[in-house]
Formats: sequence, C-alpha cells, structure tokens
Amino acid sequence: MPLSLNDWLARLESLHPKAIDMGLERVAAVARKLGLYFDCPVITVGGTNGKGSTCAMLESMLLQGGYRVGLYTSPHLLRFNERARINGEMVTDAMLCACFEQVETARADVSLTYFEFTTLAILKLFAAADLEAVILEVGLGGRLDAVNIIDADVAIVTSVDLDHMEYLGDTREKIGAEKAGIFRAGRTAICGDPQPPESLIAQANAIGADLWLFGRDFNYSGDRQQWNYGGRGMRRNSLAYPGLRGANQLLNASAALAALEALRDRLPLGAQEVRGGLVMVELPGRFQVLPGRPAVILDVAHNPHAAATLAQNLDNMGFHPYTFAVFGAMADKDISGIMAQLKNRIDHWCLTDLPLPRAAGAEALAAQLKEAGFREGSEPGAERSLRCFPTPEQAFIDAKNRAGENDRIAVFGSFLTVAGVMSARSSG
Repeated sequence: MPLSLNDWLARLESLHPKAIDMGLERVAAVARKLGLYFDCPVITVGGTNGKGSTCAMLESMLLQGGYRVGLYTSPHLLRFNERARINGEMVTDAMLCACFEQVETARADVSLTYFEFTTLAILKLFAAADLEAVILEVGLGGRLDAVNIIDADVAIVTSVDLDHMEYLGDTREKIGAEKAGIFRAGRTAICGDPQPPESLIAQANAIGADLWLFGRDFNYSGDRQQWNYGGRGMRRNSLAYPGLRGANQLLNASAALAALEALRDRLPLGAQEVRGGLVMVELPGRFQVLPGRPAVILDVAHNPHAAATLAQNLDNMGFHPYTFAVFGAMADKDISGIMAQLKNRIDHWCLTDLPLPRAAGAEALAAQLKEAGFREGSEPGAERSLRCFPTPEQAFIDAKNRAGENDRIAVFGSFLTVAGVMSARSSG
C-alpha cells in the first residue's frame, strides 16, 4: 500500500542522523540521478530576513502577468504542502508522494536529511510541471543549502544579519560570504541590504557575477500614497504599496523589481501586472494583523534584526493601552537580543514551551527576560506581568482573556509559536 504524505514525512524525519548536515555532495549526486534541469528562468532568494516576502511578491507579480510559476518556500506553518505552490495553489499530497518515490529510488544508499530529500522532490515536481518561472527560497545560509544545487539566473540576498551562527559564522562578514554562495558567474546577483557586507561584494566580484546593489543600481522613493522604483535601465512610477505590512517591505519589493528588471527580456511585465501583484500579495505570519479586537499580530520574528523590525511596526500602529506577547523560540536563537528590541514595548509576556527538543522552555525564557531587566508590577495604568505556558494555544487563550478590546496581542518568535496560535484559531 502506498505511503500517505504524513507517513512519508514521518519516515524522512529519521532517515539521516542529523537534522542539518551542511554540504552539497550528497544532494547533488542524487540530483544528477534525477536529471534535474530547468529551461525557464530561476530566481533564488536568500537572506536573513525578508526572503519569504520577496518570494511572495515575485510570485504575485508574475502570476498577474499570466506566467506559470512554481514557488518553493520553507518552513511551513500549518501544512507541508505550503512549501510548494504552482500557479499560486498548494500542490497535492499525491503530487508530493509521487516525487518522494522518485527521490527514494534515485538516492539508493545515499543518506539525505529531511530538508534535502523534500527539496529534491519539490524541484523534481517543478521540473516536470511545464513552468515559465521558478522561485526558490533558500532554507539556511546559501552556499551549502540544498537549493544551491540549481544555478539561478538571478540570485537575491535580501538582508544579512546574525542568525544560525553555529552554521554560518558569528559576524555579518562571515554570514555575508555564506549567503553570497548563491551568486553565479556572469549572472545577476542582487543585494537588497542597504549596508552589504564587504565579503558579499568581494565574492560577487571574484566570480564575475553582475552585482546590483541597493542605492547604487536600484532604489525607491515615495510618499504616503505611492512609491517609485528606479533601476539600471527602467523606472516604475506611481506604484501601490505592497499588500504586506511592515517597515522593510519597500526594500523587499525593490529587490524583487530589480530581479524582474534583469529578466525583462524573458519575463516582460507591464505596469498593471506589477501594480496588481504588489497589491494582491499575501503572506501569513509576516506582520499579519488579524481582523477584530483586540488586535492580533502574527509575526515569525525569531532573530534580533526581525525583532527590531517588529518593534518599529508596533510603534507605527498607534496607541494601544497594553501590549500582550505570546512568545516561544528555539534555544539556539539570540533570545536576549530579541528581548532587548521588544522588552520596553510589551507589558504582559505569555511565554510558551514548544514541541521540539531544541526549543527553549518557557521558564528559561522567563529567566532571560528578568535578566534583561523586565519587572512585574501592578500599579494602576502600568501593570506588567510574566506567565509561562506549555503550549502557544494556552498562552494565547490567557492573553485573549486578559486583553481589553483596545489592547493588542503580538504572537511572535518561532514558526511553531505562530503556527500553534493559527491552528488554535482555525479549530476554535
């Protein structure tokens, strides 16, 4: 009897001794057996933050242009199928299972991690789908990420900051060099970070990539109503603001438009398609403000750079008497750095355990918050509290029960924190 998608995913969890095993030799060997090849333009998107938003904007604009588009992203929030979309629709269990079978046959005795195996399967699915454009989000880093077995026509690095330091290095320069590993000789390499590390520029120059830098080769300007993109050889004026909220979305949109400018001979897009794509774009869990009161914000901010952006976005929301946080994170994250950005903007912390061994426990998070200087208090008009919960759902219920209708609840941290609350809301 054929395996179901859930059976496959459970099996892949235990296929390789390490969850993350950096290196391309094994995955490239299996890719060769699978005969992986794309004859349509491929855009690969890496970076510390902003990858998902940039991918979503690229997909939305290309779909508005009538192109057949494949989009691969990770991780997922509620269903594995979210990772692979064709023409804006999640692929089916049956499509994924058929490609898992092909990878299983091709790999023979080669050991693959969950991410490597599933990446190969989704690439195989896209290669057979008669697509006109493929967008691939890097999972971790760039140089040694499984996605990097594909030579992208355009590679984007959205931002470079400190995250996954045990794998990528402990400075922006080291991390920048890893992320620049997705650049290719003679092809377009785009960096949307306004302060690119020297290592990224050096790598692009060393291999002879065509490097586009924000502020030098492309930029944006605008007012409260609309904005303009300026590139090397084209301008796009009177653009609507992207459907995604948040402080850095024009940087992400500009990088996406630079990629489309570089590909304009192969994937031409008119002004209406660009405008429509930006307005229509959706991406769950990226400063997503849910309808209703109290306001609920979902944001997968799990490093200090993303937390600083979340803090800025919260400041831009206007006055709310109290802000509640539902927060859970992996133990290997810079938790004190995240808390430093947000501790003065949050009155009531609802800290949660997460269902993974490498997660930080709620009690450990509470200890770090106290170390960072957070103090509970019950003075009228200045109440502050800190509570611990075993699940994101229970943390969210507590926040919801205590929040007034003019307050707000920020759910942030790991994808699992946001997914736990999303799942509870959809089933509740």
